Amino acid sequence: MFSLILHGRRSIELQLCRNSIDLVNLLRNASAFSSDVSSLQGGRKGKTFTVSYLVHSLGLTRKLSETISTKVNLEDKGNPDSVLSLLRSHGFTDSQLSSIVTNYPRLLTADAEGSLSPKLKFLKSRGASSSELSETLSKVPRILGVKKEKSISVYYDFVRDVIEADKSSKYVKLRPSSLPHGSQQENKLRNVSALRDLGVPQRLLLPLLISDHQLLCGNEKFKESLKKVVEMGFDPTTSKFVKALRIVQRYSSKAVEDKVSFYVELGFDVKDVWAMFKKYPPFLNNSEKKKITRGFETMKKCGLLEDEELRSVVKMFPQCLGFSEENILNSVETFLGLGFSRDEIAMMVKRLPASIGYSGETVKKKTEFVVKEMSWPLKAVALFPQVLGLSMEKRIVPRCNVIKALISKGLIKSELLPPLSSALVCTDQDFLKRYVRKHDLDEEFVAELMAIFTGEMRTNK
Repeated sequence: MFSLILHGRRSIELQLCRNSIDLVNLLRNASAFSSDVSSLQGGRKGKTFTVSYLVHSLGLTRKLSETISTKVNLEDKGNPDSVLSLLRSHGFTDSQLSSIVTNYPRLLTADAEGSLSPKLKFLKSRGASSSELSETLSKVPRILGVKKEKSISVYYDFVRDVIEADKSSKYVKLRPSSLPHGSQQENKLRNVSALRDLGVPQRLLLPLLISDHQLLCGNEKFKESLKKVVEMGFDPTTSKFVKALRIVQRYSSKAVEDKVSFYVELGFDVKDVWAMFKKYPPFLNNSEKKKITRGFETMKKCGLLEDEELRSVVKMFPQCLGFSEENILNSVETFLGLGFSRDEIAMMVKRLPASIGYSGETVKKKTEFVVKEMSWPLKAVALFPQVLGLSMEKRIVPRCNVIKALISKGLIKSELLPPLSSALVCTDQDFLKRYVRKHDLDEEFVAELMAIFTGEMRTNK
């Protein structure tokens, strides 16, 4: 059992922890160093171009573009330009194109004339109008990745049936498939229909139709898994339902028992394990026992949490089991560098476990803005670490600009800033009530504040 390390030793302890990991990794990877450097440089260049292309060609946010760049690597604009041009010529709107690229980014690497164009022409030859075509394919763009025309027809027609049925004010049950009983496609359509009958919404349902997972291909196994997930109490209208179904379908009863037993060895009760599964089903996918154990030990050795505290954090936020040693060490180093004490870091992790997984750049950017730009004390961030999980663009900056406007009018004293919880952590409705609508006697000023809040007007620093 490790106790919290004295502040005077924190940098030394952290560096020792980091050095031991760095040395192991260096020895492990020495033979492949030169080739790794070369591929890393090429990967970074491709990722940078991909992000830039998505931002400028489709108007996607940088954050979303960075996420997409982990799934597809664009070398130049030639091919993706051809794909987007082709889709636009068939009536796809910019909004639909953004949705398609977000859900199926690999489509940008497809052969526009040799592969996509014939498929679009084929669907139109069956009577699909441009508006119907764009509506359907923007919901399930993976249809364009299917090779055989017969399969394209089956999936396209099924999606159309779902879309049209859901437009009715009353629930419409889908007609049975005419495909051969027991075939893979028939199983998929039948199982998707079963999920729809339970209330799984289109946004979760339709992407399952054409996926790399074997979730929908079975019959009896699917029925058994579906029954278990329903009995566990998962809400069919949420993504957790589908994620839980994937886990239950994927592992045998013996494999699940082994996973539960491993967490029991770490000090969790069986009921705790299933409670964590309810919160975050994919946590049972963590099969690397050494990685999970190292994560536990890293947080203890770096003086963050003791055993029981650590288990409480994991029960609150099972996703933290996926954080790597390097991720944890970088976070601790960033917090210490910003001036937080080790006690404050421990308090922040216990209040917001996700904070130990935030990137150093994110933590530094938000903390420095709140502390240096707005003059809130560092202790305020430690007390309300939820601030670190808020969007700079959508939440922190707009609200702080409103606070600045109120300070400039003398309505708030700069040395008496409101609590972070009152200004940044609360809901939009509460924020507007506290800082905007209370000045409704001055309609012009309220309009100015609303413009600042919505981003239509910027304030001077």
